[in-house]
Amino acid sequence: MLTQTLKTLFNRDLNKLKTEIESYKNEANLWIIHLSIANSAGNLCLHLIGNLNTYIGATLGGSGYVRNRELEFSLKDLPRYELIEKIDKTIAIVGQTLDKLTLAEIDAEYPLLVLEEKTSTEYFLTHLATHLAYHLGQINYHRRLLDV
Repeated sequence: MLTQTLKTLFNRDLNKLKTEIESYKNEANLWIIHLSIANSAGNLCLHLIGNLNTYIGATLGGSGYVRNRELEFSLKDLPRYELIEKIDKTIAIVGQTLDKLTLAEIDAEYPLLVLEEKTSTEYFLTHLATHLAYHLGQINYHRRLLDV
């Protein structure tokens, strides 16, 4: 039950991320920062892709993904279509991984120490879903404020 709920939420919000990226009128605006807005929408998108591919795809699914977190925030000016392709691949790997998780794996301790203390996989997956939603909201505001 929880796995299906999480899969639905990740799918919903990753598709919304794709819609947000596609909604920029000026593709170059994906990469701008202004005043106190420290991260561009493009970099937040890369960060979300790296985060989910690391903590779901690689750690739980064995995908072999290798994260370069520094590039998530320093890489600039990727074409929109590349971001969309990366989102689509992330949707697929998250769905495939969640489909394979057993109830015992969900209840077990998450294999990595990421937060301040150990957590269950259930807790950490919920954390990842809220992390996605948090940055998705930032991207929405970035687009509405700076894509003028």
